[in-house]
Amino acid sequence: MTTVTAMSRALAAGETTSARLVAAAIDRARQPDSAAVLLTVTAERARYQADAADRRRLRDARRGPLDGIPIAWKDVFDVQGTVTTSGSAAHQHDAPAAVDGRLVRRAHDAGLVTIGKTNLSEFAFSGLGINSHFGTPANPIDPLSIPGGSSSGSAVAVARGIVPLAVGTDTSGSVRVPAAYCGVIGYRASPGRYGPNDFAPLSATLDSVGIFATEVHDIIALDRVFAPARREEQLSPRRFVVPEGEWTADLAPGIAADFAAALAEIRSAGADIRVRRLESLHAAQALMDRAGTIVGAEAYLLHRHRLDSSLPIESATRRRLESNSSTADSIAPVYARMSALREQFAAELEGATLLCPTVRRPPPHLADLRDPAAYDGANAAVLRTTMLLSYLGSCGISLPVGTSAGGLLLSLPSGCDVELLAHADWLCAIPWAG
Repeated sequence: MTTVTAMSRALAAGETTSARLVAAAIDRARQPDSAAVLLTVTAERARYQADAADRRRLRDARRGPLDGIPIAWKDVFDVQGTVTTSGSAAHQHDAPAAVDGRLVRRAHDAGLVTIGKTNLSEFAFSGLGINSHFGTPANPIDPLSIPGGSSSGSAVAVARGIVPLAVGTDTSGSVRVPAAYCGVIGYRASPGRYGPNDFAPLSATLDSVGIFATEVHDIIALDRVFAPARREEQLSPRRFVVPEGEWTADLAPGIAADFAAALAEIRSAGADIRVRRLESLHAAQALMDRAGTIVGAEAYLLHRHRLDSSLPIESATRRRLESNSSTADSIAPVYARMSALREQFAAELEGATLLCPTVRRPPPHLADLRDPAAYDGANAAVLRTTMLLSYLGSCGISLPVGTSAGGLLLSLPSGCDVELLAHADWLCAIPWAG
């Protein structure tokens, strides 16, 4: 049982207990092949919450379909009694959190059982998922390759079946990229969908919450917990736009083949797919190539004090911060045009959903990234598509497709999460998605 649906049915039928599910999750989290996936296992808390869920079930007082289901949190969220490290040695000796963060409390109130805190790229400031201090979670598809990041531990925790749900954050692609590379589903909610962010920030302008699962139904179920006032799904016409340009032309052969095969299956299922040039994408990418990125500028302003601190940071983090030291002086045009470009993006889609590969290349091997130039080049490359769509304010969801680890990325303008999840749910019934 690796999905919420299967676990919930088994719980309701009395075929298992939350205590057993939690014990199995803790056992999997402590297996050698799960090393570096969770930074903290909250075993005592999990057992207490599981026992409480089982007592509610016995008296027919379940709090909903997620009551008793295990969940894990990227280690940027506060979980009472644990240190929030943000994946950095600089924080590992901080004081433990006094209370749960708001979303952690919301999950607890729905009966979800917190298993622990997952690993990540330091300060969530990389798309590779490498962590030189706490270790790098092994990619479950190819252990020689990067898992993708920054929410590497959350993606691997779901891919390995430790938990059916894990929460991450996505600023430039930190949920969508590792989802593609680890063969799971990764959803980036519209910024602000779940209220003000209450996790350790990277870029206040672009940070958002994300969810990993192996079924879209499971993501929808957790989204209902996090955004209880969400309206019901009203599936709009199945219209999709494939963008002309580097987003679909600059692809590795295997990813291009898987994407073409997916489009053929989606058309056969009755969808209307148009290939068009979207000027907003071209203009936004050219602007960022020229002036820099908001995440680079805001990460530097947030973390620049660390460059002169005696507390340790990774050499790769230091390079990225130093490389953005002048971005604050050049970034003004990127902020100035953001609102207009987001409006243009929404107008050009005309209510259709954008379709493109999540990433353009398979995950690079860890051994090939020892050279700093190769490391930094790979980091920029894996985030190039998702970073642009974050700048344009989109919500997005990456679905597994084919064998190339490219992922199929669906994107809609900010606030269109209901339509996005409904389209993703429909697409997952098509044979290419299994």
